[in-house]
Amino acid sequence: MIAIALRFSIGSEGFALPNRADVWSLRLTNVVAGVSVGMALGVAGALLQAILRNPLASPFLLGLTSGAGLGVVVATYITYLATGAILMSGPPVFAVLLGSFGALGLVYLLSQRRGTPEPTSLVLVGVIVSVCCAALTSFIQHLMPDQGMAVYTRWVMGAISAETGTVTLWTVAGATVAGTLWAMTLGDDLDAAALSDDEARSVGVSLGRLRAVSVLIAGLLTAGSVLLAGPIAFVGLIAPHLARRVAGPGHRWGICATALAGGALVVLADSGVAFIRTPSGRMPIGVLTAIIGGPLFIWLLRREREL
Repeated sequence: MIAIALRFSIGSEGFALPNRADVWSLRLTNVVAGVSVGMALGVAGALLQAILRNPLASPFLLGLTSGAGLGVVVATYITYLATGAILMSGPPVFAVLLGSFGALGLVYLLSQRRGTPEPTSLVLVGVIVSVCCAALTSFIQHLMPDQGMAVYTRWVMGAISAETGTVTLWTVAGATVAGTLWAMTLGDDLDAAALSDDEARSVGVSLGRLRAVSVLIAGLLTAGSVLLAGPIAFVGLIAPHLARRVAGPGHRWGICATALAGGALVVLADSGVAFIRTPSGRMPIGVLTAIIGGPLFIWLLRREREL
């Protein structure tokens, strides 16, 4: 609530609540988008960390966000070749989904050892795929005219816009809440899966089904976040760690806490974007999440080692 109140209070004029209905509406759009993006990335990160038993797993490190961004830029470039025009509206849903699941599928396939993904290889392959997707995105951007570069240079670093379409905004928000509730129903199975494969199977957990459903939810949530704000790093990595320090290791309420932590992180970062003015305009939100997220994650790791 503090993060939301802060975002409503920050504008181009400094700290002040809006005095016009249209400004309230614009800031409400920012808040709903920020909360949705943060919840989606946080829950996706919590699911990936649970099923892979790897605290470094996240949508960004496993290539989901970069893959989704690549899908959007490829679709835009194909549209440009076919029509000669740059796509100026929101990113196409099919491109986001295809890019997100395509990257995750590639990481899952390349990291397998004897038919099972190996946790360390998964992270390493994910980082490589993420870097390659980001490089391909930049390459394709340079193949487009200056207008295309201007449209997507900021987007690939993450940007929450107050001009997001109402249908897109509330559809993604609703899907994010539904995905979070769905993930919470998997809490007991995720608790069992966190122990070992044999122990999980001994209590009746179908690991294949659990992993498939968890990956499906994580992919859909990540795709929704990219639709609203583009690729944003570190939120899906840090939010689950913050939540575990408050809610404990249990996954049912841990996922709920992760959703709240992720939403708060993105809304606070968007508040910083609104407050900090640069000569070139608004700073991409991904810049702030990386600047804040990197040191925060290092601090969390050091604290956990000391405990």
